[in-house]
This record gives sequence, structure tokens and C-alpha cells, in this order.
Amino acid sequence: MRLKIAIEAQSTAEPLTCEGETVVVNFHGALLSTATVLRVDMQIEVHVLMTGKRASAKVVYVDPETPRLCGIALDQPKNIWGVSLPPEDWPENESGGTTE
Repeated sequence: MRLKIAIEAQSTAEPLTCEGETVVVNFHGALLSTATVLRVDMQIEVHVLMTGKRASAKVVYVDPETPRLCGIALDQPKNIWGVSLPPEDWPENESGGTTE
């Protein structure tokens, strides 16, 4: 789901904290736009400013052309974003989108 939400990311292994925002979110992670370049395999804690919720995550992708754009995988799938997401068993139509 495309959604812009303000976040803060903090490394769990080194003194790094940065602000950013989500581009796409789901129960398993997000695509983030961050103020600081993060590295693949970096363990972070994501703090969603709107909800106050936090979750541990791992950076799994950094865009080579736009290094401040990165993909994260939450350590445990959950909705920390504060939005209603379709259920995991929501049927997809043949064009690849969800049915209503």
C-alpha cells in the first residue's frame, strides 16, 4: 500500500539515528526514504511517529541509483503503520490488483 508516514530509524548496533518517511508499507516491511543512507543487513528499530509504535527490522535493499531509498523487513510481521491493510487472504483479481 502506497503511504507516506513520518518515521525515525535507529541502528541497533551503532550510533545512527535518522528521520524519513515510508513510500510503501505492508505487514512485512516497507520501502523507506531516509535522510541518511542505510546499509543492507543493518539492524534498525523503526519508530512510527504517528502511532508511537516501534519494531525491529533489517535493511534488505538499498536502491543503487537513489541510496536513500531502502527496503526493510520487519523481524515479526505486524501493522505498526496505523492503517487498515487488506487481510492476507484478500483475493487478487486476474489483473494483479485486489478485488473490492
